[in-house]
Amino acid sequence: MWDQLATRLEGRIVVLEPLAARHEEGLFVVAAQHPEIWTWLAPIGSSREYFSAWFAASLAESGAGREGVFATIDRASGEPIGSTRYLNVREAHRGVEIGWTWVSPAMWRTGANVEAKLLMMEHAFERLRCMRVEFKTDARNERSRAALAALPARFEGILRKHMLMPGIGVRDSAYYSVIEEEWPQVRANLERRLAVASAPAPTSPAATSPSK
Repeated sequence: MWDQLATRLEGRIVVLEPLAARHEEGLFVVAAQHPEIWTWLAPIGSSREYFSAWFAASLAESGAGREGVFATIDRASGEPIGSTRYLNVREAHRGVEIGWTWVSPAMWRTGANVEAKLLMMEHAFERLRCMRVEFKTDARNERSRAALAALPARFEGILRKHMLMPGIGVRDSAYYSVIEEEWPQVRANLERRLAVASAPAPTSPAATSPSK
């Protein structure tokens, strides 16, 4: 199964498709139109040249089996809305990282990212038989850290001066993880959150009362 790191994963809100050449143009449009995505990530949407280099490198890493890179697709429209991946793959130690996740701001707070995490963690724990799934983010990225805590993933500490990030500079990285014993609780929590996100909005009494 580890030779199928990136395999099609289908949800109700998003579909994760293994990154392919057909996704490049749609993903570039999203990356270029929303600079707010890149506050804490390398700004791959800042130019076509930068994006194309990122895309080519992502295809190469995925093709070599070193990473499992996905295009995140909005199931309703069929259009790309972002990307995510498995990286730092440690098959011998049954561990993997989920990261390099970005998504169109139009899909923030819709359940899209929650479902993507559920799909990827389900694949990691239940098919790849991982005993550990880890995450890292810029220690200053409060939005990302709150989302990881809400999984809930356990905060493991901060690696100081961990990375040099293009466009950002020196980065301290906050690490989080979920281990196999915690997965059932995490899965149940994500499923509850998805149910709330996909529930129809309540109709006000005024809207349903007969006209006078």
